[in-house]
Amino acid sequence: MIKTQLRLHFLVLLWGFTGVIGKLISISAIPLVFWRTFLSSIGIFIFLKLLGVSIEISKKQLIRYLGVGVVMGLHWILFFGAIKVSNVSVALSTLSTGALFAAFLEPIFYKRKINPAEVILAVIVIICLWFIFKASPEYMLGIIMGIICASLSALMTVLNGVIQQDKSNKPRIMILFEMIGACLVAAIVMPFFNDIPTDIALNYSDFWWLIILALCLTAYPVIESVVLMKYISPYSLILAINLEPVYGIIIAYLIFGDSEVMSPTFYIAGFIMLLVVVLNGIYQSKLDKKKQLRENPIL
Repeated sequence: MIKTQLRLHFLVLLWGFTGVIGKLISISAIPLVFWRTFLSSIGIFIFLKLLGVSIEISKKQLIRYLGVGVVMGLHWILFFGAIKVSNVSVALSTLSTGALFAAFLEPIFYKRKINPAEVILAVIVIICLWFIFKASPEYMLGIIMGIICASLSALMTVLNGVIQQDKSNKPRIMILFEMIGACLVAAIVMPFFNDIPTDIALNYSDFWWLIILALCLTAYPVIESVVLMKYISPYSLILAINLEPVYGIIIAYLIFGDSEVMSPTFYIAGFIMLLVVVLNGIYQSKLDKKKQLRENPIL
């Protein structure tokens, strides 16, 4: 169990480097996402072929996977866009608002009532966001992009949850085609925002940073997370992922220094927001356990 937890937190640490690498890469957000997903797709495809996994899926599955991939691509474009127009700390801190959007999306997709605790969560997150806006008005655009990015992340998570309820779902293949979907949406929107081929060209350092981003920080962690799901609950994974902003902000400060320093109000609001999200996760986990005990009482 300890080994599994170490593997899990190593993954989260790797994800924490994503924003830092995104800032180090000089090309803009959309070409960055295109190259990231293109190279990741190749890496995952080779991995599946080495394992002898067939990638044949139904038309319905293909549409679903590519559809979620489009959401994934837009999420990443906004994430890296937020970094480019503000900084890593702003982009990562706003990711915590994903729990707010999930609180309202889950009842719609899973056809359940809104939990009062989730309404309280929403109010606290909104208050924290107001303080973040007030503390960092110069990063307004980055904060807005980060919030939209978080909403897409929540939508992507909920959609994947719905898909995985289907017993015929193939998680590894799902990852491949979602990555392809993300690559396609980046390729489609790129001509409207970028000068091709100038903006898509890579210099030497960008190429190697993208290789690290695509293979070490995307393909490997995604595949490893699927493997770890055999040994841990989805709750444990989500709770650990909530630490990504913490790791990322610390790493960004160590590497970039003063450009990542924010006001005390920003950090206090961000910490409260993250704490509320974690506490809500613990609360929801306890509710799920009670529900399971009611549905499957020990005889």
